Amino acid sequence: MTARLTRAQVPEPETWNLDDLFPSHEVWEAGLNASLAAIPAVTQYKGRLGAGAGVLLACLEASEALQKQVIRVGTYASLRNSEDGTNTVNQGLAARTAAMHAKLGAALSFIRSEILALPDGTIDRYLAAEPGLKDFRLYLEELLEIKPHMLQPETEAVLAALGEVTNAPHMIYNRAKSSDMAFESVVDSEGQEHANSFAVYEGGLESAPDITLRRNAFSAFTQGLKRYQNTFAATFATEVTKNVVLARLRKYESATHMLLQPQQVTLEAYNNLLDVIQTELAPVMRRYARLSKQVQGLDQMRYCDIDAPLDPGFSPSVSYDEVRQIIIDGLSVLGPEYMEAIHTAFRDRWIDRSDNVGKSTGAFCSSPYGVHPFILITLTGSMREATVLAHELGHAGHFALAQRYQRVINTRPSMFFIEAPSTTNELLVGNHILAQSTDNRMRRWVLMQFLGTYYHNFVRHLLEGELQRRIYGLAEAGRPITASTLCETKGDILEQFWGGEVVVDDGARLTWMRQPHYYMGLYPYTYSAGLTLGTAVSQAIRTEGQPAVDRWLKTLKAGGTLKPLELAKLAGVDMSGKAAIQKAVAYVGSLVDELEKSF
Repeated sequence: MTARLTRAQVPEPETWNLDDLFPSHEVWEAGLNASLAAIPAVTQYKGRLGAGAGVLLACLEASEALQKQVIRVGTYASLRNSEDGTNTVNQGLAARTAAMHAKLGAALSFIRSEILALPDGTIDRYLAAEPGLKDFRLYLEELLEIKPHMLQPETEAVLAALGEVTNAPHMIYNRAKSSDMAFESVVDSEGQEHANSFAVYEGGLESAPDITLRRNAFSAFTQGLKRYQNTFAATFATEVTKNVVLARLRKYESATHMLLQPQQVTLEAYNNLLDVIQTELAPVMRRYARLSKQVQGLDQMRYCDIDAPLDPGFSPSVSYDEVRQIIIDGLSVLGPEYMEAIHTAFRDRWIDRSDNVGKSTGAFCSSPYGVHPFILITLTGSMREATVLAHELGHAGHFALAQRYQRVINTRPSMFFIEAPSTTNELLVGNHILAQSTDNRMRRWVLMQFLGTYYHNFVRHLLEGELQRRIYGLAEAGRPITASTLCETKGDILEQFWGGEVVVDDGARLTWMRQPHYYMGLYPYTYSAGLTLGTAVSQAIRTEGQPAVDRWLKTLKAGGTLKPLELAKLAGVDMSGKAAIQKAVAYVGSLVDELEKSF
């Protein structure tokens, strides 16, 4: 058994270069203090936003300048904590950053309150009178949409000051996951011992070809989760209760309506994704489960067997250099401007790619304005990781372009759109791998990778979204949210989706403990929105070529200047109804068809 490295033992070329943010903790400290010292540059406008369009513009520009500083400071602390959450210095950086955000939130809450207190029609007059406000139009229009839900300025200031407290559930979840949770090592069918951790399990053991190893790892993983289920349930319940209470205070119809508003999508679009995919994809995935059980020769299809390879004798491994080349070749269709960011990411250490004690699990991309994106991932040598890294580079390429063409206030689109650039990249790279080989086993392997992408986004994350929909419904009705409630509800969702083709055991019921997405608003279901759009875009690029590429690059460069359904239309996709979702589901069905034929 190989022991996990400490952070200090990881070779520097395999880590990201956070010196691009701050070269040392001392310089970061100066940045933190400078950010706090810059608050008066914004608060000087307090009580004056009704004085005219010029004053409003000056205030918004000062606030935006401060935001750039704060983003840099906050990103550094967050990434340090992600690379090693057991490090008490990193924990301290995160805590101080949270305190800074709370102080800033309280100090700057007057901006929203004063804008919303202006007489009706004032913002329209300001926009007409001051050309400099044009870049702030979408921000101002979105702000006016929440006017009916704003509280008194003093109350808004108090809520903003409590930001560190209201964000505590997310912090507690991540801290416990990275610093406290431990899992027993496991043995494979030959008696060899393997280390187990969140990152190792989700990065390799979950899909291990060795049935004994895979099931032993899931059992040990489940036992580790069980030890924390009541603590994590209390954390989950606190997050839900917070949103339910805030929604009532702000006079929203429900917490769901409140959480959807910043995504700028309708309740209909939200429900369409959850309903259509569960109804129409379930029969397709049950076919896949039956095929997997038959091919693997399993006594029963368990939840921990879903990610298993159907051709375990064929598991192409690749070096990091090979992964890099596959991605570069697969994305080259997007042209030189886009590829400049991809080449720079590999050359200039945007990517943190090795496992170590305390490292955050999964993969993510953080894109601080004015610097460059940073990607956290744990690579273990599987070719599957080429598409996972391509996914994160999709976020990086998107924000590299958006930041080049948009100011900070207009960089980020709605969460509803955010996963489209990443899933588009996954499909482009996967299709590139598919096109390079006529070998039946390689084609089958690529089909499995595609199905893995759709499983994780259209099933796993989508069903997380369904859990949120049901749990918020229970909370709105006054039912306590406990570990039993969460396990029971998650189990019901899985059983309904798989229809008896997959055994839903205790470990499956505990999967609500595995994701931080529940602490990020209504995030989980947006993966399905992104993949629906990504499927349409990647298919258009394959069939139309350059015109589709041009539309897509224009969409990426638009950043957050349009609402998500308008961004989708700019890319040539109508996401307002069910047709695009049904087309993506049909594509998954075609993948299962071809996979069945290959066996």
